[in-house]
Amino acid sequence: MTLLPGRTALITGAASGIGAAAAMVFAGHGARVVLGDIDEKGGHETAARVNQNGGEAVFVPADVTSARDVADLVRATVDRFGQLDCALNNAGVDGVVTPLHESTEENWQQVLAVNLTGVWLCLKYEIGQMLESGSGAVVNVSSVAGVVGFGQGMSAYVAAKHGVVGLTRAAALEYATRGIRVNAICPAAVRTAMLDDSIRQGVVTEEQAGALQPMRRIGEPTEIAETAAWLCSDAASFVTGHAMAVDGGLTAG
Repeated sequence: MTLLPGRTALITGAASGIGAAAAMVFAGHGARVVLGDIDEKGGHETAARVNQNGGEAVFVPADVTSARDVADLVRATVDRFGQLDCALNNAGVDGVVTPLHESTEENWQQVLAVNLTGVWLCLKYEIGQMLESGSGAVVNVSSVAGVVGFGQGMSAYVAAKHGVVGLTRAAALEYATRGIRVNAICPAAVRTAMLDDSIRQGVVTEEQAGALQPMRRIGEPTEIAETAAWLCSDAASFVTGHAMAVDGGLTAG
């Protein structure tokens, strides 16, 4: 089933992990994709992979903590493809994993700047553009850490991801009658560079990460991307303000 025929999708954090998988998945569902990331090498590689597989993608360097970069990213999308139909606000960082009383203000500010303020900036400019066309769908990437508490030195990350869920719900209510849907996805452990970082920092082992989920395995980036594509599609036309767990059952208990 082709979920996004003729749509234009904007994906941040597209150089690797969930964002890179989403570029392939969205393109496979018929969307033209504009990819944003601070990692220019990885972003160009993702775009090339999409194009080599018969899709249509362009990469635009962008830092989601910069209002100018985000505005330029949205403008570049419209300049290139004439419209913005859906967006996946995926860019994120885990920061330095350390006990709260030992953490630095610099780390706190950086994690919130990327994971929460970055999502707010993306929503601001994406929704501004979607209002001009009268419709659109946005998916923000939160985390299971956005719906339940986690210790192990992740206070900044947990606070930011909870903020993403609240922001998603507020935006969904604000624009529910204006043709714009806003949802969030909340992945558990997924096979990405961020998980690799957590393993290297000793926060969790790969075996422990898999064992956390009742399905007893780590998620794949494509599984998260497919969920986001569905939420952006007309198949989810009556879904807004939802924080959807994509977590192998972790938050079901």
